Amino acid sequence: MRVMITGAAGYVGRAVVAELDRAGHAPVPFAGDVRDSAAVEAAVRGVDAVVHLAARSRVRESFDRAAEYFDVNVGGTLNVVRARPAVLLLASTAGVYAPAPSLSEDSPLKPTNPYAASKAVAEEVVRWTPGASAVLRLFNVAGGGDADPTRVITKACLVAAGREPSMRVFGNGSAVRDFVHVRDVARAFVAVLENTSSGHEVYNVGATPASVAEVIATTERVASRPVAVEWAPANPGEVRELRADTAKLRDLGWSPEESGLSDLIADQWRSTGA
Repeated sequence: MRVMITGAAGYVGRAVVAELDRAGHAPVPFAGDVRDSAAVEAAVRGVDAVVHLAARSRVRESFDRAAEYFDVNVGGTLNVVRARPAVLLLASTAGVYAPAPSLSEDSPLKPTNPYAASKAVAEEVVRWTPGASAVLRLFNVAGGGDADPTRVITKACLVAAGREPSMRVFGNGSAVRDFVHVRDVARAFVAVLENTSSGHEVYNVGATPASVAEVIATTERVASRPVAVEWAPANPGEVRELRADTAKLRDLGWSPEESGLSDLIADQWRSTGA
């Protein structure tokens, strides 16, 4: 298949392009701005599917730039939908869910920040559009040379390398989140693409639940260096556990290959350049 990828130059996008190529597809990176409807429409002509990854995605930043987040994440999705691709895959976030210890695709939605809210609206745009489509809700993507210091594994490695002074941990570090390697995310997109021919589906993409304390301890072991921690009071509303139920994705034959916690951290540590 010829597959157009928006956001192809980004962190997840580079991995998706590489995995599509490895799987025998023809990736077609979109080089324009998804807010340019004419450019999007022209690019969709002649492709068999679109993987829509282009988005603003930083939670804290989204509070100060909410209008821009909705402009890009919702407006860009509207432009992709208007171009009427035969198959459309949208990258979304587990942040759309109401907090719960275990999250399936049928769990209630309750986004708590502008970024997640914009993705929830984008999901609705895709859901109500005729044709074949799927939404992939990504949990905590890591590894593969991630450069975003707001993500916990990347931050821990940067602190161990001496490139960040410390990482702030709220409470005692026992909060559990679900991590998945970016290349396993890319494999998930290919698995869904190859199994989407009609209708609309939603898939969770996660792999390894781990606490912040476990991430820190594993980073120290992998790096053989300490991770300086700045302890802060627990956030009163913080959910103690967020785990992904990925049974639906696994039914397509997908399983994580590189998402064990030690493997994830070792891969990110190698790319940190310490």
